[in-house]
Amino acid sequence: MSRNLRFASMILGTVVLIAFTILFRTHGRIQKLSEATATEDQARREVLAPSISTPTDTKEQAKIFWASGEDRVAPTAVELPLSADPVQRSKQVLEELISSPSTPEQRTIPSDTTILAFYILPDGTAIADFSDALVTEIPSGISSETMAIDSIARTLDSNVPSLHRLKILIRGQEVDTLAGHLDLTGFFDLNSEAPQAPVPTQRSDSPQAGSLHVPIAPAPQG
Repeated sequence: MSRNLRFASMILGTVVLIAFTILFRTHGRIQKLSEATATEDQARREVLAPSISTPTDTKEQAKIFWASGEDRVAPTAVELPLSADPVQRSKQVLEELISSPSTPEQRTIPSDTTILAFYILPDGTAIADFSDALVTEIPSGISSETMAIDSIARTLDSNVPSLHRLKILIRGQEVDTLAGHLDLTGFFDLNSEAPQAPVPTQRSDSPQAGSLHVPIAPAPQG
């Protein structure tokens, strides 16, 4: 090997080594930044929406409906401490829906959404009051809006049997649509008789798809 060739090989090896070092350090910085962002997001949620616990909580298998592809939601079995009180129980499963999807693709509700209030009327009508993030941060479109409401309605329907219909408010006010498409002026029926899809365990890589049509019932007259 000539002297010039050996010299060129040394330079090339040095360049490759430097490139790998830069790549390794950049990857480390990106990973640390990602972990810091996730920690900050979690800390923010804990301040905005602290975990809900009651004296009657017991460990149960809840069905949480996250996105499963093809514009549908599907149930995932999650063990949660759930209250015997239907109001608190409803808030617990909705908080799980918002805060704990396994992947970004499964998310149906914007992560900054908080439950401001939840009421149940004597006739079984649930009133769920959400923060502005539900309408301002959700992608506009009939598909994303329908999945958001489907996930809320089916999660309540599957875990709180005393509920019969649902009314969604934003900061205590009725809004015409979720983000320009899905009508929110009526009530969503929670008495569906549609067959339930198979329930995979939490963090399944390939949940079974199952979609529920949530019709809007007319508001009562008078």
